[in-house]
Amino acid sequence: MQKRILIVEDEVSIRDMVAFALRKAGMDAIHAGDAREAQLAISEQVPDLILLDWMLPGSSGLELARRLRREELSREIPIIMLTARGEEMDRVNGLEAGVDDYVVKPFSTRELIARIKAVLRRSQGDDGSGVVELGGIRVDGPAHRVFARDQPVAIGPTEYRLLYFFMTHPERVYSRAQLLDHVWGGSVYVEERTVDVHIRRLRKTLEPWKLEDMIQTVRGAGYRLSELD
Repeated sequence: MQKRILIVEDEVSIRDMVAFALRKAGMDAIHAGDAREAQLAISEQVPDLILLDWMLPGSSGLELARRLRREELSREIPIIMLTARGEEMDRVNGLEAGVDDYVVKPFSTRELIARIKAVLRRSQGDDGSGVVELGGIRVDGPAHRVFARDQPVAIGPTEYRLLYFFMTHPERVYSRAQLLDHVWGGSVYVEERTVDVHIRRLRKTLEPWKLEDMIQTVRGAGYRLSELD
């Protein structure tokens, strides 16, 4: 089935260029020029992925990303940010807002398509084949759902894969590089700092149930999941 990609970009020339590249790669492209149009498009038909420009008229792409992550309909849609802001803090802010990846302008359409395919593989390629339960958390692999103290948890796709990996490998310490290899995939280039951002997001997700401390930092070594006393 054709993947449906929503392009949220106010510059028509960039929208047209990206849409052409998407169609050439066998994907379906839909357009939005601002946050309002984007949310309307999502309400009409949920896309498989969103390409989101940082600088939008009215409401910024960063603000829209945060809003989409709060709403049930759009919470799990992968987002790639298109941005001219290449500074590390800007990238971290984007990741903390719920963005799955970013591409810095100017970019080649070849790189963009490769990033889109990688994010789609990561978000839809769940390897979970069973139900795993530990310390008040239950991950239902076949249903792709998470429960904390028997209550459903709203969780992003990257945090889901990270949690599932930890749940199936408890009490073992993994470095950032190892987590990138196991959770993101060795063929995908992602900075190690990205792991820290998603660890923070995973802890925040578990906070309402007082389970965030199960994700432990091992100084100088990495991270592990451990059942609370």
